[in-house]
Amino acid sequence: MRDHAETARRFLELHHPGRPLLLPNPWDQGSARLLAWLGFEALATTSSGFAATLGRLDGSVNRSEALGHAAAIAGTTDLPVSADLENGFADDPAGVAETLRLALQAGLAGCSVEDASGRQDDPIYDPGLAAERVRAAAEAAHRGPVHLVLTARAENYLHGRPDLADTIARLQAYQEAGADVLYAPGLRRLEDIRQLVASVDRPVNVLAVSGAPPVPELAAARVGRVSVGGAFAFAALGAVVEAATELRDAGSYGFSDRAGAGRDAVRAAFGP
Repeated sequence: MRDHAETARRFLELHHPGRPLLLPNPWDQGSARLLAWLGFEALATTSSGFAATLGRLDGSVNRSEALGHAAAIAGTTDLPVSADLENGFADDPAGVAETLRLALQAGLAGCSVEDASGRQDDPIYDPGLAAERVRAAAEAAHRGPVHLVLTARAENYLHGRPDLADTIARLQAYQEAGADVLYAPGLRRLEDIRQLVASVDRPVNVLAVSGAPPVPELAAARVGRVSVGGAFAFAALGAVVEAATELRDAGSYGFSDRAGAGRDAVRAAFGP
C-alpha cells in the first residue's frame, strides 16, 4: 500500500504547469516497457489503442476488459500508470464511483473520466450530472490512503461542439468537484488553450494532435501535461500497413531497416 500511495503521489507531483509532463500512451505491455526504457516518467493507457489490439473500435471495450488491461500495464513497469476509463462505464455517479474503486484495486496511479455519454442523440452529459459524476469519482479516488489522480475530461471538441465557454465552465465545475487534472481533448488553438489554463487552478492536459501547438509553446502557455491518446498505437499500425502493402504490391523489403531498428530497441529494452 505504501508503494502504491507513493507512486500515485509521485504521479501528481510530475504535473508542473510550464514544464509539462509528456505522457505517452502504450497499447500493450510490450509498448509500455519500450516507452519506459525510452525514459518517460509516467504512462497512460489508450482506450482506442487497446480496442484496436482486440480488433474493435473505440468505445467497444467494457469495464472489466479496460481495468484488466490497465492492471497489466501497471504490473509491467514501476512507472505511474493512469488509465483511460472512458465515461466510467456508467451513466450514474454511483456506477462511476464503483469504477474508481476498482481502478484503485488495479494498482493504478491515476485515471480519467470523460463527460461523453456514448449516445449519438445526446453525446455530452448535462453539466449538472457531469459534475456530480466527477464528484462521486473524486470521493472514491481520494477516500483512502492512495490519492488516485483523477483527470476530468470535457469532450465537447471531440463531438462537434467547439464551444470554448461551455468547455471552460464544465472544467471549472469539475475542478470544484475534486478533479486533480483537467482535460479538453481536441483543443488546438494556442489562444484557446491559454484561456483555459488561465481560467482554472489545476494542471491542464493537452492532446498532441495535428495542428496543436508544439510542446515548447504549450510549456510557455503553462500547460501541465501533454498526452498522445491512440496516436502511437495507430502510428505503429500505419507502419504495418505500409510494410504489408509494399510486400504485397512491390514484392520488396524496404521495411527491413525500420524492422531492424525496432528489433534492436526491443532487445535493449527487454533484455537482462
